[in-house]
Amino acid sequence: MKKIGILFGRERSFPEAFVKRVNELAGKEFKAEFVNIDRIFQAEPLDYAVIIDRISQDVPFYRSALKNAAITGTAVINNPFWWSADEKFFNNALAIKIGVPVPKTALIPSYEQPDDTTDASFSNLAFPLDWDGIFEYTGFPAYMKPFDGGGWKEVYKLHDKEDFFDKHSQTKQTVMMLQEEIVFDEYFRCYCIGGKYVKIMQYEPRNPFHLRYQVDTPPSSEKLLATIHDYVLKLNKYLGYDFNTVEFAVRDGIPYAIDFCNPAPDAEVTSVGQENFDWVVEHAALYAIERARAQVEGQDNLTWGEYVKTSSSGLPLVGKAAAEKPAPAKAAAKPTTVKKAPAKKK
Repeated sequence: MKKIGILFGRERSFPEAFVKRVNELAGKEFKAEFVNIDRIFQAEPLDYAVIIDRISQDVPFYRSALKNAAITGTAVINNPFWWSADEKFFNNALAIKIGVPVPKTALIPSYEQPDDTTDASFSNLAFPLDWDGIFEYTGFPAYMKPFDGGGWKEVYKLHDKEDFFDKHSQTKQTVMMLQEEIVFDEYFRCYCIGGKYVKIMQYEPRNPFHLRYQVDTPPSSEKLLATIHDYVLKLNKYLGYDFNTVEFAVRDGIPYAIDFCNPAPDAEVTSVGQENFDWVVEHAALYAIERARAQVEGQDNLTWGEYVKTSSSGLPLVGKAAAEKPAPAKAAAKPTTVKKAPAKKK
């Protein structure tokens, strides 16, 4: 019997519900369980057809173990090789190339030099940088955040260049990016599973953490939801993520992709609410079973995004993306329908 495993850290509600639901749906075809690792030998399998990865971004040992599992035939969700290479600044560049709006963003070198480097290591970096050009590009207020992710860690809202230089001096060896502020009218957070299942959730990042999924007003239009649905699918198609969230800030009717490098997104019931939790458990279980049925021992069972496929084939990314037609609005169907969230408690 093939096994489906989930690798996780401190979270509890999602892993437990996922294992329970897979075992309910799979019957005697598959068995779901928490991954158990007692040793890792090169090129030896972990005995799982599928592994859902929820923690390797924080544990390098797990990331290497998952790459070893992948090369022996395990379908790892998400692809640990791509996840290791990806970062948020690249994501923004890719979004522009495939026609998804994003805030204006500039890459900023670390304030302190990396270990084992000297001034001579930066022979190709202008000093000073064109700070005036950078600030004119993004404008103020702006946000400074790590270029490679990390949730809300080390995120600064900056009001002017003096504020920038003060905060930048506190970032040590972290490479940062400076990003235009999108003053939004609406905000959405979207699960995407398997590159096809989409759940659009209204979200208010300015609320206290436990109230961010509680929004009083309904979405402004079905057309906006259909556009968001298409953008979610396109981004994940090109990135190749099986399990991800995409966040959009809507300004003047245009949804700007703010954050879409979340391959281990929050799925705790106390955070996302019961309805969203039930949806992500159900669709994660369905997709894991799909992947287990398709898994073939000893071969590559990973998902590779269109960016990697296009790059390796030598085809122009821009031309390929421009030629694609977005899915009809009706394709959004039921999974993308947003129900009005409960009113906030007063």
